[in-house]
Amino acid sequence: MDKPEISPREVVYENQYLQIYRVKAQFADYAKTFYVSDFGPRAGVLLARGDEVLFVRQYRLLINEIAWEIPGGKVDADETPRDAALRECLEETSLRCLNLQPLIYYHPGLDTCQNPTHIFYCTEFEEVPTQKIDRQEIAELVWLPFSRCLEMVFEGQIVDCLTVAAILAFQAKKRRV
Repeated sequence: MDKPEISPREVVYENQYLQIYRVKAQFADYAKTFYVSDFGPRAGVLLARGDEVLFVRQYRLLINEIAWEIPGGKVDADETPRDAALRECLEETSLRCLNLQPLIYYHPGLDTCQNPTHIFYCTEFEEVPTQKIDRQEIAELVWLPFSRCLEMVFEGQIVDCLTVAAILAFQAKKRRV
């Protein structure tokens, strides 16, 4: 299959968090219209302490629950993914990463969601007492044994794709070492 001819983006909605645009892909025999939700790049960090992983607990509308997640968020325009992971970790946990390492890079969607995602991991960190956690965003911080994290993924208790990818990639990395 040859690559289609892609029309210019036509923005149909935009706010400070995302842009939704329409593009048309003209193939040899047919055309498709795509509506893309562009959230921009995202970065997260899995913090490991011995055999434990740190979770931030936050309310998430689409599951109407307090979710189990690793620290992470949007990569700002003036940041690298690494810088964003460091900033998000500090903001959400009051911990400064000392040995941040790349873990995995992926796209959560390939047709309608533009959100390239960089996940890092860190095993050495220090507390920054002057950094206050926004308790309107973060409900609590919880360290869990890694084996329990894996169980929670397969039990459907951890459902955030950033966190699921981080846990499974970290497990694969641990097995290779």
